[in-house]
Amino acid sequence: MTEHNFPPLQNDRILRAAKGEEVDKAPVWIMRQAGRYLPEFRELRSKHDFFTICQTPALACEITLQPIKRFDLDASIIFSDILVVPQVMGLTVEMKPGVGPVLPNPLLDPSHISRLITPNVEADLGYVGEAITLTRQKLNGKVPLIGFTGAPWTLMCYMIEGGGSSTLSKSRPWLYKYREDSHKLLQMITDVIIDYLVMQVKAGAQLLQVFESHGDFLNLELFEEYSFKYLKQISEKVKQKLDVQNIPRVPMIAFPKGATLDSLELLAQDESYDVIGLDWTVNPQEARSRLGDKVTLQGNMDPCAMFDTPQNVRKRAAKIVENFGKRRYIANLGHGILPETPVASVESFIAGVHSI
Repeated sequence: MTEHNFPPLQNDRILRAAKGEEVDKAPVWIMRQAGRYLPEFRELRSKHDFFTICQTPALACEITLQPIKRFDLDASIIFSDILVVPQVMGLTVEMKPGVGPVLPNPLLDPSHISRLITPNVEADLGYVGEAITLTRQKLNGKVPLIGFTGAPWTLMCYMIEGGGSSTLSKSRPWLYKYREDSHKLLQMITDVIIDYLVMQVKAGAQLLQVFESHGDFLNLELFEEYSFKYLKQISEKVKQKLDVQNIPRVPMIAFPKGATLDSLELLAQDESYDVIGLDWTVNPQEARSRLGDKVTLQGNMDPCAMFDTPQNVRKRAAKIVENFGKRRYIANLGHGILPETPVASVESFIAGVHSI
């Protein structure tokens, strides 16, 4: 991959916060900020299939920039999807309106693991790299760009369930019934993710987030064996590979949604991630005291609180910053923004965060 000459960064607030450095204000971004709550997103989406947008760098770039043009955000996140990884491993993924992602041929038992392929990440996911490079150029240094992936356990669940699930009744039994095969599958996914994240940094990503969206299905014992083990490996191997290629490391964020405080504490004490994302159920003061001051915390406004009045949204956002404290903190929602969220609430949320 060629060397890039990107414009100098004008706002490094989120990078400073991730490293534990002083900031004038808490940085803020929003999970799924380039998404369905924006009329300009819905207009573009009406003309193109979801994965066509993901796989077309110019379209992915355009959507990534939409919220940056509209709001005073401190970071952008590349428009893509966590399920591009199962796609390049040989599984069909369709985005069905009103349903969400569907994998019509899931892994029904461990014998199906043999159906998976080892992709050439730089070739097969090169479109994400191209979108990142293009977006870095178009951002013109305004804010940093975040790259991301789903975590191995979360992706394994989609690959077995065949889509989203409120119970994970097909994938969770694997952890007891097929322990060795579960680890085999998780390792295959992990190997792809490591190369994928390295490629994103080479393309221009300035932070990386790993979404463990199914953390709420794991107690501490299961989290340690089936999530943490692979999250740690991802962080360590990404850094090693960047060092070998003489590419500067970037801060890394882990977001284990719904994980127990014991699990979050395990992750924090390990210090393999600079930032830990918290969902809206976690008490800020308790998180701060349990997780310590060696990691930056990110979160954790309830996405449904965005349906309050603009004035109350602003007040609540300011209060959350006060509760976490400005140092080692990145403001965000406790999960992705909901499609029906009023645009005015987003403005109020950002204003509330920046008011402290």
